[in-house]
Amino acid sequence: MTTQPRVIPRYAHTAGPTSMTYSPDGKYLITVGNNEVIRKYTVASDDEPATIEQSQDGKTAVVASDDHFVVSAEDGTVSIFSMATNTFIKLLVRTSLPPRDLSISPDGLLVAVASDETVVKVVNLEDNQRVMNLRGQKNSAKHVAFHPSGNYLAVSGVDGTIYIYSLSTEEPELVKKLDGIISALKEDSESSSKVAWHPDGRAFLAQTPTRELVVVDRTNWEKHRVFANGHNGDITDYAWSPNGAFLASAGTDGKLLIWESKTQTIISRWDYKNILSLAWHPTENTISFTTSQGQLYTLPNPVPSDQGWLLNLSVRPAPLINDTGIGSHPSVLPTRSKPPAQLYRERSPSQDSLDELLPDDLDDFIEDDDGAGYVEINQNNKRRASDLPPGGLQIGKRRAYGTEPWAPEVHESFQPGSTPWKGMRRYLCLNLVGFVWTVDQETHHTVTVEFYDREVYRDFHFTDPFLYDKACLNEGGSLFSCKPKDGNGAMIYYRPHESWTTKGDWRTSMPKGEDIVSIALSDSYIVVCTTAGYVRVFTLFGVPFRVWRQKHTPVVTCASWRDYVIVMGNGAVGPDGRTKLVYTIENVKRDETLQSEDIVALPADGSIRSVCFSDNGDPCVYDSDGVLLVCLHWRLQGQAKWVPLLDTRLLDRLATGMKQESYWPVAVAQNKFHCIILKGGEKYPYFPRPLLSEFEFSIPLTSTAPSAAEAPKSDALEETFVRESVLHSLQEDFAAHTTTTTEEKRELVRCENIIDKTLLQLVAMECQDNDRGAKALEICGLFRQKRTLELAVKVAVRYGKLVLAEKIGELMGNMEMDLDV
Repeated sequence: MTTQPRVIPRYAHTAGPTSMTYSPDGKYLITVGNNEVIRKYTVASDDEPATIEQSQDGKTAVVASDDHFVVSAEDGTVSIFSMATNTFIKLLVRTSLPPRDLSISPDGLLVAVASDETVVKVVNLEDNQRVMNLRGQKNSAKHVAFHPSGNYLAVSGVDGTIYIYSLSTEEPELVKKLDGIISALKEDSESSSKVAWHPDGRAFLAQTPTRELVVVDRTNWEKHRVFANGHNGDITDYAWSPNGAFLASAGTDGKLLIWESKTQTIISRWDYKNILSLAWHPTENTISFTTSQGQLYTLPNPVPSDQGWLLNLSVRPAPLINDTGIGSHPSVLPTRSKPPAQLYRERSPSQDSLDELLPDDLDDFIEDDDGAGYVEINQNNKRRASDLPPGGLQIGKRRAYGTEPWAPEVHESFQPGSTPWKGMRRYLCLNLVGFVWTVDQETHHTVTVEFYDREVYRDFHFTDPFLYDKACLNEGGSLFSCKPKDGNGAMIYYRPHESWTTKGDWRTSMPKGEDIVSIALSDSYIVVCTTAGYVRVFTLFGVPFRVWRQKHTPVVTCASWRDYVIVMGNGAVGPDGRTKLVYTIENVKRDETLQSEDIVALPADGSIRSVCFSDNGDPCVYDSDGVLLVCLHWRLQGQAKWVPLLDTRLLDRLATGMKQESYWPVAVAQNKFHCIILKGGEKYPYFPRPLLSEFEFSIPLTSTAPSAAEAPKSDALEETFVRESVLHSLQEDFAAHTTTTTEEKRELVRCENIIDKTLLQLVAMECQDNDRGAKALEICGLFRQKRTLELAVKVAVRYGKLVLAEKIGELMGNMEMDLDV
């Protein structure tokens, strides 16, 4: 045990409660206190701290990511500030009673707020409208703490109960209530009852009523090792070192203690009174703490130099009884190449690093005989294919040596409706039926399927040892696929929502060496596209129905509707060095090719973001420019063309230029574009699940939206005419190739009436202009019904356009002659 001289304090705040935190990258230290200012110190600098003025006094807590820091105050406000500019960004959330503690998720996306309310709020930093409410506790909460994986949140109640929530589902699930570990405390008590998760995630630390710190196993919730006989007063704060090798604790007895985690022995001791908040520097052998006198201390080398080398190792095992290491527990996370506590930061290399001088095989020089973890495992970080943006372009790889041959840019494959990993979670499917998401639990995944109509369908949740990475969902069932694993081939799994047999679900594997690129599910068939270029079609009960190889590979994506499937792949290379995105539409049942290797009309330097069939069965794509297009006349060979239905860049909501948002495509139904609005720089939807929005079709004809206030009335009428004409053509094609119902026939007539009514209004507008009679006559030639010509004659007479009325009469006579013929 060692004792070191005292350090000189810095006076940060007035006397009263204080709180402090480091930024994850270790560059800054932020403190809050009882006055109206926030102090931001630059680490290892003697300069004066940045002072951020805020009108609220009585700050209660502060947490930070590399880009932001979040501060709570007694008036119930929780605010976000920019780390780069030290400026207020926005109010994150407000509580009706004073907040007591904050915790930020390891990925820096979520902030948990404990307050004197009985509800704990978990708020998304990027969109504060997305809030999860934790309601399992009967009394107010004093502390909150995210698990290193971000999948769990521990809540310490003032009633002496610890609540463990799983955040793996859309609705947070209370998985465990623990009594008899922590004391019941008042909300404003200086004593701490917080949960301090060990960096390896297998256990947490908490203060018992006897002023001891006990380690609790996360798998069975049993007490294990105890850090005892250290403090004679209540413990006010405690924290693991970044790799869990040491523990720091401070108490009302005026003691600051450093413990070795493995042996639970005190290795350093200091006398500092009134410590309220302490934290380890993320990468250095340094501890900082604040006191109730408003002072900030930074203590160098709290771990003696003869043991400081342990801080440079990866995450140490939690001190559990009869435990030999992180990998020994059957249900815990295996050791990662990057420790869980450092998922978002890396230790910077020293300037005199010997890595470049030592031979590559030196890692074998030391053998880890006793499993104590002296040897670090060096693994190459591999990027997941699912982390690439859907529909993005991948530049061809170059050789490492010799000449550098040219390679084209190809369209990267993607699964419609899925998102990349973010914070150990991702959506596998998002549509109007429901949504499917998965959570990475390291050894396995957990998959949740939820429906919008819960009166018809029942949500379900299951453990996924196969690590499904793609999914489809419709009214009949759900389809999943996974990559090859442990020598087994890629696999698909279908689960119907209802079945009259005992077992309706089934699995089947692809041939070895054949990975799954994209899957699709319709009311009749299951479609699987693979890396071998094959399109494999199964019935809903698993019978192989058809298989063929695409002419253009690699395959990009696919979608299906009833008996039809559209498959997209990379075609010939264009003059810009990019492959053309081509598509094929097949009728699987009749084994008929409707469109073969036709080109998808994408913008220059653009890519595809999603492909789907509308509820009427028309293929639609959404491109990187934010334009929704439909394939017109796709049932007629050689006649297909891509027609824009909506350009989201021309929406009224963006006209002022004040909003920065994009749109995640979900579905095309009821003649509307259904999507998720992504605020700011977001690229993908995240949790909690955002609400769906819908936009009416609006074909881009001018630079402004037809509904804009400054747009002429004629613009809106012309857009309506073109849009309804497109919809009418789609309905005519549908009626010509299927058996139509009475309602569908009425819809065709309704479309014709809207078209003629719109044109008639345009005729009336032209009649008001003395010089536009020719255009009015031209418009009359576009009428779909004879009776509309009769109305046009009356309009011309009303405005005194007698010559126009005569010519419209001649046009009506010609129409009658054509009908007779």
